[in-house]
Amino acid sequence: MGGRGDHSQAHSSRSGRKGRNGRNLLGQGFSSLLVTQSLGAANDNILKQVLIFMVTEGLWKDQLGAGGQSIIAWCLTLPFVLLSGYAGQLNDRISKQRVAVWMKIAEIPIVAIAGIGLWFGELYITLFAFIAMSIQSTLFSPAKYGMIPELVKSTELSRANGMINMLTNIAIIVGTMIAGPVSDRFFPSKPRGDGTLPDAVHWLPFVVMVAFAIAGVVAVLFLPKLKSQNERLRFDPNPFTTYWVSIREMSRGPILLVAVSWSYFYLIAMMSILLVPEYKGLLNITYTEASYLLGVLAVSIGVGSALAGLLSGDHIEPRLVPVGAIGLTLFLLLLGLVPPNRHNVAFFLGGAGISAGLYLVPLQALLQELSPDASRGRYLAAANAMSSIFMTIGAGIVWVARRPLEMEANRAFLICAGFSAVSAIVMYWRLRVMTHRFHAAGAETVVVEDEAPSA
Repeated sequence: MGGRGDHSQAHSSRSGRKGRNGRNLLGQGFSSLLVTQSLGAANDNILKQVLIFMVTEGLWKDQLGAGGQSIIAWCLTLPFVLLSGYAGQLNDRISKQRVAVWMKIAEIPIVAIAGIGLWFGELYITLFAFIAMSIQSTLFSPAKYGMIPELVKSTELSRANGMINMLTNIAIIVGTMIAGPVSDRFFPSKPRGDGTLPDAVHWLPFVVMVAFAIAGVVAVLFLPKLKSQNERLRFDPNPFTTYWVSIREMSRGPILLVAVSWSYFYLIAMMSILLVPEYKGLLNITYTEASYLLGVLAVSIGVGSALAGLLSGDHIEPRLVPVGAIGLTLFLLLLGLVPPNRHNVAFFLGGAGISAGLYLVPLQALLQELSPDASRGRYLAAANAMSSIFMTIGAGIVWVARRPLEMEANRAFLICAGFSAVSAIVMYWRLRVMTHRFHAAGAETVVVEDEAPSA
């Protein structure tokens, strides 16, 4: 059952980098996680983007009004806020591999219901399924990121996180690029040359999402069996107690600063994700063309993540964090100030995405490395809850900017730039000590010195 059993010994003679359980970095275990996570990320984004397109400029535009995409965002983030405490306990008490299998199986009926809601034009059935998908993602998130240190050794964490972030963003690209054409076929908005609209294909989202979910189940079955990290953990029915205990433990070392810094990014990310689809109206383009802009953002985050992994090498590189924050501020400022056209919007989104990858990967690797094995699920769940709170705030800011303030979508990027500037300043001053210590003593030494006593 454990990661150090006979199966790992059978792999010990193979060449390549070895993980803590004896498997190669790109062996069956980590590769299965990469494919599983990628397929899930693609499917999440197909559903999310089709739903956002239909609410902003499509089938349900009049039902939620200007800024209605913020309601979609709240349906995504609130389950993370309310249920991440349960998710963390579940993933510490039960094998993360088992949780991953259960969650991927649950994805099939969830996306089937979402597809039926779209097929029959029922917004609230689709929203119900979207909330269920958010709950599934909440429970799966500590498993997919928490098992990385169980599959690879600490010197490979930066590479592993760079790789999974890169492939996740490629999957987001795929999902986003599929969502555009699917939306155009599901709810045609641009006339053909003869002035008529193409016939709507209402069943298309159902078929596409169910196919991705089935592929995800096949991929997750190749994950190796992993041991429970804390099977004696007592279940606490109050998820907020879990947050409080985890945050109190995290505050004894640098991990709380890392978790808050990582989580804060998602306020900016959520605002950007909600604002980009509105370029369909600003630039008078199709859903497919709007999805290309989201694809550029996803590609560039993947490139930035891969670059961060390469620059980090065999250690974790905190100095990349303020660099990423400064770049993010610059490109978001340009998005808000420069009159938009397709080319400059794509360029600025690309620069912002690369900067985001440089910011995220070192923080994500630090979050995993500094978390003790027995508490990693709860710590990551607490970080997920914090990021979801920031995302909820970000969605609220977009709603205020678009509805009461009636700001143009591109001008709202100035607000994003302001938040990013705050992050750049704080990260520079607060992480500089950690950076010096990492390079003076090495990442492993810092982890041992700063690890919470309870670990």
